[in-house]
Amino acid sequence: MEVHYQEWWDFNKSEGEMNLEHQVNTIRSREDFVVFVRSLSRSLRDFPNDWENANLGDFLSALAAWVEDMDGYFENRGEPPPQTPDWKLVGQMFLAARIYE
Repeated sequence: MEVHYQEWWDFNKSEGEMNLEHQVNTIRSREDFVVFVRSLSRSLRDFPNDWENANLGDFLSALAAWVEDMDGYFENRGEPPPQTPDWKLVGQMFLAARIYE
């Protein structure tokens, strides 16, 4: 089922917050990733208090730190660390960078 960005946003904003964790787990294609990044952008604009790293410098530093440490994230979930990135993994990286310290 293809979910268009505006439909996803309209459905979730009525609940008071976006479910970015669910959305990142549904990324299967480049188009899904684009929808997710647009949702991240809206999240920053509409829910800035949900972001630890709300400026570009902090976000990029957190992104690099999370990617460097991501093997531990996957091992803690009982999953093997990915060897080859896909669109879902890139989405997970971006999602983590908004709050990673």
